Amino acid sequence: MKMLIPKQHGAWAMLVIPFLLGVIGGGMHLRHIPLFAGWLFLYLAAFPVTMMVKKKKTAFYQKWAAVYSIPALLFLLAAVWTLPVLAWVGMSLFPLFLVNLYYAKGNNDRALLNDIAAIIVFASGGLLGYWAGAEHLDGWAWFVFFQSILFFVGSAFYVKSMIRQKKNKRFQYYSWGYHAALPFLSLAFGAGWAVIAFIPSSFRAWYLYGKKLTVKKIGILELLNACFYMFAMGAFLLST
Repeated sequence: MKMLIPKQHGAWAMLVIPFLLGVIGGGMHLRHIPLFAGWLFLYLAAFPVTMMVKKKKTAFYQKWAAVYSIPALLFLLAAVWTLPVLAWVGMSLFPLFLVNLYYAKGNNDRALLNDIAAIIVFASGGLLGYWAGAEHLDGWAWFVFFQSILFFVGSAFYVKSMIRQKKNKRFQYYSWGYHAALPFLSLAFGAGWAVIAFIPSSFRAWYLYGKKLTVKKIGILELLNACFYMFAMGAFLLST
């Protein structure tokens, strides 16, 4: 039986990187294992649920929603059992998931606002990872959260300017403007020398715009850029 896997390949980096940075910042704990497994299956479950709304209810998507939801619930319960306050993060994300369902129902799930809502959800993985290790939230947890939002919103602007909005000059200026401000926004949220994590993002937004790159090449470059961000931010967190 072929598994139903989300088609948004860039979302995998959003799923893993904030969580991993949260683990680095807050310290490792055994509860991270069930917590990440639950986080992963929750993401997998969200895809068929969204497709059920977008394409109306079908037995196929209902089946996969159940297949992924059951282990997601079991793993998350195992993590929350050891640290009940983690449940607050999950409850706070529900309204953002409703935003995703709203855009899916209107067949407009590629809208920028929908992407931003999803990015905030993924960035919350940083709060989960940090909280699970440190057993509290502090300024460093929020640092991981906001820096991740800044980075991946930039990625959303860039990818749209290269593919779906490549002929939209106004969107090009939006992307350039955001990436011009991006290092300063990162510094405003306490990046220090870790602002270097955003330099490739700003450079590629200006230099690569208009270049004839395939979707595959754009994706590979974004993955490399995300890895650079992760290593730079991870090194910064370990040095503090």
